[in-house]
Amino acid sequence: MATILVVDDEMGIRALLSEILTDEGHAIEIAENATQARAARERSRPDLVLLDIWMPDVDGITLLKEWGATGQLNMPVIMMSGHGTIDTAVEATKYGATAFLEKPITLQKLLRAVEQGLAKAPARAPGALGSISPISVNVLPGQRLEADLTVESAMTGGMGLPSMPVDLGPQSEQSFDLDRPLREARDAFEKAYFEFHLARENGSMTRVAEKTGLERTHLYRKLKQLGVDLSRNKRGGSH
Repeated sequence: MATILVVDDEMGIRALLSEILTDEGHAIEIAENATQARAARERSRPDLVLLDIWMPDVDGITLLKEWGATGQLNMPVIMMSGHGTIDTAVEATKYGATAFLEKPITLQKLLRAVEQGLAKAPARAPGALGSISPISVNVLPGQRLEADLTVESAMTGGMGLPSMPVDLGPQSEQSFDLDRPLREARDAFEKAYFEFHLARENGSMTRVAEKTGLERTHLYRKLKQLGVDLSRNKRGGSH
């Protein structure tokens, strides 16, 4: 989905946030101090930064001010602190932070802040996404399941089915081989079903779980069982 830079001097916090956000389909860069954060920002040009306030060398507010003063604050920055006050949050917002998260950070608040922050991020390649091409999946002769899939997803194999080549034409079709045991045919359909939703939700396991009505852990096991390659549905692979 996006490249996110996590800056925190606590290894446990970095590991936890990285695990959660990686599971959501994001590419993660980590830094434990301002020096590493500057280098990571320059190297990976993140779409969003999670920045701790209290760090040993340079505090997060100072680094935020520095990026703003040098014209480098061109991505949303979410501040984090376990000792924050209202005044701290107001100061962070004053210098360009888009949100403030108080530790310990709950999963719900983290994902909501990240989603809202990325919604405010400037588009990296205007016009590259959003063009929709209808794709038909032929289940039985004369019966079609209509689905929308972005042209980019189609070009990168978003459906992930080698036996079903994708044509970018307006009436492109994909056919299941029904001359096989029921279990194999069902697995093939389920794989296409989940890969379609993963592509449409940009790899977000949380949103796919909500859309398909499955508990997240069960969904993850199901995808592993079907052999779904989760990495193919993560945006930002070029970062």
